[in-house]
Amino acid sequence: MNLPLFIARRYFFSGRKKNFINIISGLSIAGIAFSTAALIIVLSVFNGLEALLTSLYTSFDPELKIELKKGKSFEFDRSLIEQLERVPGVHIITEVIEDYAYIRYRDADMVVTLKGVSENFLEQHRLDANRTDGRLVFSEKGIDYAIVGKGVQYALSLSVTESVFPLQVFYIKDARAGTLNPSQLYTTRSISPGGVFSIEKNYDDNYIFVPLHFAQELLNYGNKRTSLEIQTTGTVPLQQVKTELLKTLGADFKVLTNQEQHQDLYRLLKIEKLFTFIALTLLILVASINIFFSLMMLVLDKKKDISVLFAMGSSPSLVREIFLSEGALIAFTGAVAGLLLGATICWLQDTFGLVGMGMENAIISSYPVKMNVTDFLSTALVIVVITMLVSFYPARLAARSYALQNL
Repeated sequence: MNLPLFIARRYFFSGRKKNFINIISGLSIAGIAFSTAALIIVLSVFNGLEALLTSLYTSFDPELKIELKKGKSFEFDRSLIEQLERVPGVHIITEVIEDYAYIRYRDADMVVTLKGVSENFLEQHRLDANRTDGRLVFSEKGIDYAIVGKGVQYALSLSVTESVFPLQVFYIKDARAGTLNPSQLYTTRSISPGGVFSIEKNYDDNYIFVPLHFAQELLNYGNKRTSLEIQTTGTVPLQQVKTELLKTLGADFKVLTNQEQHQDLYRLLKIEKLFTFIALTLLILVASINIFFSLMMLVLDKKKDISVLFAMGSSPSLVREIFLSEGALIAFTGAVAGLLLGATICWLQDTFGLVGMGMENAIISSYPVKMNVTDFLSTALVIVVITMLVSFYPARLAARSYALQNL
């Protein structure tokens, strides 16, 4: 702020006689502060939810997933694996056969998503941190084992410590018309429950992992696979690995990153965050209307002072800058207070979990928060723009509100 503007501003606002204007200014600062804090808190919660979903899906889903663009399964041979392994950044390639199946354990039964994976799936260590019971093993001493979700275990009252009762798996075949023998309508295999994982309710209640050869025999897939899951070395950018894989595979395949595998969910989350940002921005705009009325009353109250400044040779631009700076000061004070308040509350929530999820079986006990610098910058930018908009007309009016008869 230049010296003439500073002196003129002190002349204007150091001797206010009307407390009502001070009250309006104080309300403006408080309104902007609380609106800004609310915006920061809500955006941080959305960031926390997105980070939580990413961590959950990363535990279950691969970094890169190869599927057909059209169709359910594709013919597979070892030469394809050899070509993909030569792509820089590829570390582990897991073969996958996935389909629906019907399972029975003692007197309980249910429909699940059966996921047959090659043995190197366990080398990706995606389930290690989520094991709740038993062992993560697929084959041992000639015996095949299944790894089931915790919801499946609960629904079937399944025990992984007793090997007396096997887990029976049924798959409905495409039987020809006129088939009378019920046994020809399905195939069945038995497998021992080996371990239990718990990641997220949708996965826990629906998925069981089995050895690849078990799924091949049960589903009669032969050399077909439904997908290939890839873990990278981490030394090459993920998008670069994806691009090279697409070049190797050709136009019939698609390669999906972790976020692209749940594109609809992430898109919905971003849309909700955008609309929340717009709604709370409107709240800041409403709070900033007090700045408009405060400056308008100042213009009416200071007509004589404005005329004195013009009589002393001040320019209209100086008077306009005085009122613009007053609006900016109110907004800046409220914004700084709001940003600090919002950051403090987010830190307390992240550290102490002040607000809980309100559900006994929730993945985490309290709402997750994650503060991003971009949220603070975008919020500050919105406040600057709104302040300039609401302060422009009073400042423009003040530059014209002079007359010698006011002296």
